Amino acid sequence: MLEVQPKDKRGYFMLPQAPEGAGYYVYGTPGEGAGQYAHPAMMSMLLFVERQWLALDGRKFGIGNISLAGGGEYAKHRSHKSGLEVDVRPLRKDGNRTPVYWQWSDQYDQAATAKLIELFRAYPGVGKIYFNDPELHHLVLPLMNHDHHFHVELKV
Repeated sequence: MLEVQPKDKRGYFMLPQAPEGAGYYVYGTPGEGAGQYAHPAMMSMLLFVERQWLALDGRKFGIGNISLAGGGEYAKHRSHKSGLEVDVRPLRKDGNRTPVYWQWSDQYDQAATAKLIELFRAYPGVGKIYFNDPELHHLVLPLMNHDHHFHVELKV
């Protein structure tokens, strides 16, 4: 049988890495999707938010670490084992697909990032979202080392 998308022993699929016409791009460690195995509920959420985002803004948002195949230990993370957590980059004003810190006001698009966070928050089952932009703390919680990405937890 031809496998369309890589799947791990839990039955979790790897996030599609470069779908044509998608509203997201991928980044993260390890590369080539090795850290992007998602619980089916997470995959549904990401693809739903991606479709909503694409209708609002032509820029793609970055999806990073989700889970290693099989839920193994992740360097620099105590989380990201269940496939129910994802890191997402804030939006850049120039639309480039590179990191941006919330403190870089000349490059960071706070209004667009807030819209994207609101799309995630509105999805059923979303728990905590961590990000350190103090002007968005009505939407998110602060957490050390979350200056250049926000972290979304999904509860099932």
